[in-house]
Amino acid sequence: MPLGVVPAGTGNGMAKSLLDSVGEPCKVSNAVLAIIRGHKRSLDVATIWQGKTKFFSVLMLAWGLVADVDIESEKYRWMGSARLDFYAIQRIVHLRQYNGSISFVPAPGFEGFGEPTSYNDDDESTNTDPSQEKPTKVRQLGYEGPDINLKNMNWRTIKGPFVSVWLHNVPWGGEDTRAAPDAKFSDGYLDVIIMRACPKLSLLSLMTGLSTGTHVKSPYVLYFKVKAFILEPGALADDSTKEGIVDSDGEVLARGKGAYKCHQKTLMVYDKLQITLDQGLATLFSPSPV
Repeated sequence: MPLGVVPAGTGNGMAKSLLDSVGEPCKVSNAVLAIIRGHKRSLDVATIWQGKTKFFSVLMLAWGLVADVDIESEKYRWMGSARLDFYAIQRIVHLRQYNGSISFVPAPGFEGFGEPTSYNDDDESTNTDPSQEKPTKVRQLGYEGPDINLKNMNWRTIKGPFVSVWLHNVPWGGEDTRAAPDAKFSDGYLDVIIMRACPKLSLLSLMTGLSTGTHVKSPYVLYFKVKAFILEPGALADDSTKEGIVDSDGEVLARGKGAYKCHQKTLMVYDKLQITLDQGLATLFSPSPV
């Protein structure tokens, strides 16, 4: 069943991506007209899983700076979308870096990123911290995600520390955030944007380039495409007692110890997450025929 997307939230990244693809402003009237016209286009769907717990994502996943800004800025929700810019400046001034690692299966042409590694099929969470809430139990119904043999793929790895790890399914993360300028709706790949340690002024300049997508050209950014992805988040580089937040499509998947509202239950624990992609699984109403 095709889904219609109307920009009525804070970010509106999916609606912006759809309308921008034909050069139309991100307005409710344009989105509604696109639904009425009835044109359709396919959309990749990512399955994020930890053990037997799964979450289906169509927009993005973030850990580090982007996730911290997205979730922790909720305390300033009364400011509207300006809360994101306001809190981003605070987080850049008091910059955090997180230990951890990522592993991935690169898309053709991106095999030069990272170092070779092998797939570890131990998909059960290893988090044994008794102070952290157990993840919410979810009864598995319906679609279970793509059936992919991950062992036989060519895996690469990159170790932290990281300022931010950001995965995107479409170009725009918000109406003024062109996070992944080369992302496609149904190419079968996720775009990965990694920010490494850099001077704060350079990072501020980099973040201002988000509106045009020029941030991916920064020497402090790695930008590439992947078919499958594993995130192993860690603690702050300068404080091992505090961990971060994993955010997908605006929802908190996991909160580590010492993180913002860490007492709240989450769907998953702050540990290894695996992501696979199902090409063209969803269908959206589109402003024009594809």
